[in-house]
Amino acid sequence: MFQRLALQGFGGVLPVAHKELVEREQWLSGEEFVELLALSQVLPGPNIVNLALIFGDRHFGWRGALAGVAGLLTVPLLIVLVLAAMYRQFAAQPQVTGALRGMGAVAAGLVVSTAIKLSATLKNSVMGVGLAAAFGLATFVAVGLLRWPLVWAVLGIGGVSMAIAWWRLTRASRS
Repeated sequence: MFQRLALQGFGGVLPVAHKELVEREQWLSGEEFVELLALSQVLPGPNIVNLALIFGDRHFGWRGALAGVAGLLTVPLLIVLVLAAMYRQFAAQPQVTGALRGMGAVAAGLVVSTAIKLSATLKNSVMGVGLAAAFGLATFVAVGLLRWPLVWAVLGIGGVSMAIAWWRLTRASRS
């Protein structure tokens, strides 16, 4: 299954993973997908690889984790190696440069569309839609406009958002 994901979403697997795991196969609910994604983002490494590892482990143990990661990485690795060899020969061509810019725009659009789809799960979150959107906007401004290093944005804005979520969860558990 993860091999199919990797081939469909080359360069932007997360939106395809959501579509396949939640909408098509219905192996996860939207909330479960968001929980796995949140855990995947905290762990070191690419989010989608972490998600495949966690999903495989939860359902099939260490063999499932290995199969998920291998399925996700094997064919794209071979494709990237072939493309890298071809790029050396054709890098100066304007069509190649234009194609790479176009792929970057498509990948950005896929990330935005996935964020919009996942925002529906925020209704049940302690953060709520408004606060989550404010943190998303603050992150965009910090990284995209002010050009802060991502590590400082994650530590600063992410730290504040985790503290607020923790405070709200403890407050809710007392009620």
